[in-house]
Amino acid sequence: MRGLLHSLWNEPRPPNAPRRVWRDWALVGVLVPVAVLEGVLRPDLPWRALSVVVSAGLVFTLLWRRTRPLLMVLIIFATTSLAPLFMGGAPVETYTMAYLLVSLYALFRWGSGREAVIGFAIMAAAVSISVAVDRIDPPDMVGAFAVMFSSFALGVAFRFQARARMRELDQVKLLEREQLARDLHDTVAHHVSAMAIRAQAGLATSATHPGAAAEALRVIEAEASRTLAEMRAMVRVLRRNEPAELAPGKHIADLTQLAGRARVGPSVDVEIRGDLDGLPPSVGAAIYRIAQESVTNARRHARHATRIEVSVAADDTSVRLRVSDDGDSSSTRTISSAGYGLIGMIERAGLLGGSCEAGPNPGRGWTVTAVLPRTGVVT
Repeated sequence: MRGLLHSLWNEPRPPNAPRRVWRDWALVGVLVPVAVLEGVLRPDLPWRALSVVVSAGLVFTLLWRRTRPLLMVLIIFATTSLAPLFMGGAPVETYTMAYLLVSLYALFRWGSGREAVIGFAIMAAAVSISVAVDRIDPPDMVGAFAVMFSSFALGVAFRFQARARMRELDQVKLLEREQLARDLHDTVAHHVSAMAIRAQAGLATSATHPGAAAEALRVIEAEASRTLAEMRAMVRVLRRNEPAELAPGKHIADLTQLAGRARVGPSVDVEIRGDLDGLPPSVGAAIYRIAQESVTNARRHARHATRIEVSVAADDTSVRLRVSDDGDSSSTRTISSAGYGLIGMIERAGLLGGSCEAGPNPGRGWTVTAVLPRTGVVT
């Protein structure tokens, strides 16, 4: 139990909490007029003017509920506890103030562990004081705690759901980095083997052909430069402690294996344009993997598709991939429909300094576009 409480107290805030979005301003823009209308139209509202001021004023705490959840909860309970002192002991009881449950939810969704504990203590103390001074009856206290616990439970549930999704995303990214590391490993091993062979040949012929030794040194220098470039990319790649696959990596030339018509599903047309000579193997492997994943997703999710087009175009600075299908645009295809495949493609492209996007076509179908720098250097 002590360890559990210590873990709860040291629980950090969830990362990347949104500050204020347009929905927050829209919520404030709706609730303030609603609070005013309730004050005007409700005949049994005590201390009408002060109740409207408190109800409408506390609406603005929603704008900081994610970035300052504990402070907003403290302001809410301090205001609602002190307001009866100016209202002859009557509490603020407007229906509009149900929005305060959003702040209670935000405390457990976006606050740290110690903020949640302190906020809960403040709320429990405020309710207990209200019972002690006969502002609310004991049965109403049970209902108040039930509503608060419902808000807390909802915030905790969404918090852990988001954390679970983040772990899954990190796992997908790690797997994609591992595959990229294997491709880079094959490339570096190839360069080192070529350097060793050239060195052995230079040593064997140095006595009788000095020029051959000099040529071998030039080749070794070029291979070493390319190897260092690939090694710099490997520094940014994470690998897992599992046996590496010994199968050779795929490259752009292997895209032709995707072409043709399957037994079930649309046909695949592959077109490769531009100069691909000297393209780093890491870039070629990335283009192949992204194209392969895109074709697989199209075959799984493109309803009524008859054709998938794979196009690769290379110029002096970049390599561009486009995979498009003619599936039914009315189907429920979204970016998340392909599971985590798109996330892996984006991660692989980003590791090489490129980009990857996916979305519906203006008419029919779905398109995946990836652009990678020709150098394949990680940014």
